[in-house]
Amino acid sequence: MGLFKGMKDMKDMVHAAPGLIDQANQLSANHQAMQAQYATAPTMQGHGFGMATPAPQDLPAALAEPIAGVDLPTFAAIAAGLAQFNYDQSKGPQLAAERGIDAVSWQAALHGWNGRIAASPAVASRFNALYTGRA
Repeated sequence: MGLFKGMKDMKDMVHAAPGLIDQANQLSANHQAMQAQYATAPTMQGHGFGMATPAPQDLPAALAEPIAGVDLPTFAAIAAGLAQFNYDQSKGPQLAAERGIDAVSWQAALHGWNGRIAASPAVASRFNALYTGRA
């Protein structure tokens, strides 16, 4: 029985791999977008800080609307929680489940929020503030 279970587990892992790769690519794209935003943001040198610190903005209601029941603060908290797993994207559904979010909703939220972050500097700025704990 162990051999067949191992084969089934391997089949399941191979089936899930494209989705996990997509998740990793999306988070990487978000990271790059945030880095680009920091590179062009003004610095607060007069305050003793040498890094860019854009102020979190209030988002228009349409951009702040939860996706699949996941609001931006929750999305940012789960994304930040991946650090404890060395940013292993396969742990995203587990962290989401700990907050009562099922895997399908997490996947929809992941794609939706990544899309909003990539499309809107305001959403990217707000996400970054939440992600880094500056909100």
